[in-house]
Amino acid sequence: MGSRATDTWAPPTPTERSLREAVERGDEAGALDVLARGRLYVLTARLDADAPGYTAPLPSRRDKAARRTVVPVLTEGMLPPWHPEWVFRQTTLDELARAWPDGRWWLAVNPDTPYATVLRARPAQRQAWREASARAAGSTRMRLITHAGGHLHGPVASGLALGAHLAIVNGLAWNVLGAVYEDYPTDVARLRSPWGVTQRAGYHRTFESLLATRLVGRVAELVLRTRRGLVARGGRTPSPEEWAAGVTTALGGRYADDDDLREAAEFRRRIALYEDRFRADGLLPPDGRVDTLAAFDHGRAVNVVRLALGARYCDPAEAEQAVLRILGPARQAYGSWADFSLGYLLARLIHFDEGDPEVMYQECLALHRNLTQDPASPYRNIPWS
Repeated sequence: MGSRATDTWAPPTPTERSLREAVERGDEAGALDVLARGRLYVLTARLDADAPGYTAPLPSRRDKAARRTVVPVLTEGMLPPWHPEWVFRQTTLDELARAWPDGRWWLAVNPDTPYATVLRARPAQRQAWREASARAAGSTRMRLITHAGGHLHGPVASGLALGAHLAIVNGLAWNVLGAVYEDYPTDVARLRSPWGVTQRAGYHRTFESLLATRLVGRVAELVLRTRRGLVARGGRTPSPEEWAAGVTTALGGRYADDDDLREAAEFRRRIALYEDRFRADGLLPPDGRVDTLAAFDHGRAVNVVRLALGARYCDPAEAEQAVLRILGPARQAYGSWADFSLGYLLARLIHFDEGDPEVMYQECLALHRNLTQDPASPYRNIPWS
């Protein structure tokens, strides 16, 4: 294992910092563990990436000074700026070991940077790569990652922070508009399903729908809007019976659609259940409530922008402007980062708790506490307005 690392740059993410520390102490096994826990990327031409059924071979280059051929890969913090025709696909040590073309070649991680290291790739070493990958299975999820070279303050950072929930769930830096969101093939696939987006026009339609909060659910939002109106008129939280009657009236009284009535009743039940749990866990005060689910569409709008940038359906300047447009509606709907977070998480819970509700709730609880309590969180370092 060799290195060209220096102390001239601050590590962009924890991956680069941990990798440099392992290299400096000569700990090859430790370096492999770092690489297995993080994300690795290989460069490919967009033309090749878009070719149906074709996987481009691993890139290689000749290191003349060392007199060896290397396969270059980059860690998550070392990707170059966005380019319309050059993209990145994610790989793992296990995938590299399986696809390795020549035992005489070396693996070059972050070549020509302060976080560079080279690794032999003979059969014994490639087996060690696979073992490190097995140890790290699943470790890329549920991480709060801040890229030191990304947006840290100002309006764009504030807009990107609206999408921090999904960034943490996916183990991605929350504050970057760059070459990838996850990687090019995944970004394209995630826009195709569930969003049905396959080109620029479709992206713009989806973004506008999210910006207008048309996708969070008409009935669920009506249920909360009805309660909000009852509170404004009566000066107190309505009883369950008053709330139910108000929802029936809002849906059209005796002419209301039976399916809508059943759906509204189920949403009222779920909202009351999860707000009670929020209060019990200290996320809401005793008389607190969530008044709108708009945060769910606002947060997903940031995610869609980042996916579209990764899929090359927009460029970085367009992505910045889109993120900035989300800020105003979010600030009108909520009074703080904590309120925004609870709106986002309540929507997630009432729409997607059909699997294991307790697992979902505990993940949402961890997300909220991470964002509102971690000193490194944007919600602790960026003013709401």
